Amino acid sequence: MGDFLASWYLWTKALHVISVIAWMAGLFYLPRLYVYHAEVVEKGSPTDSLFQTMERRLLRAIMNPAMCAVWVFGLALVFTPGIVSWSEVWPWTKAAAVLGMTWFHHWLGYRRKDFLAGNNVRSGRTYRIMNEVPTVLLALIVFSVILKF
Repeated sequence: MGDFLASWYLWTKALHVISVIAWMAGLFYLPRLYVYHAEVVEKGSPTDSLFQTMERRLLRAIMNPAMCAVWVFGLALVFTPGIVSWSEVWPWTKAAAVLGMTWFHHWLGYRRKDFLAGNNVRSGRTYRIMNEVPTVLLALIVFSVILKF
């Protein structure tokens, strides 16, 4: 298995990066949709239905598959011999940030269900603040991997 992963390392890394970009695009955009959905859209209106469709498609067609691909290719990289040394700090900080990013993804999914049920109680300000979560986690991941701290 190690030889297979090593021979496909560059392909795996490229697919991992592509998946991360797609996932991050969704993690940045969906909370912005929620800001406008919470602040401007009247519950039960045609615009409410449009926002719900946009949010569902973004989450299900882009974000969920991208997150799964990030995990699959990321774990393949972890198990590629010689790539990750768990005696260093950086893989642990990256892992913690990826778990945080996954939590945030699921938090967004639960908020979509709130809008769907007409039970959203969060303000646009809350979604604006939460929109900073992926930025902070992304910075932690990039610094961990590039600087190896």
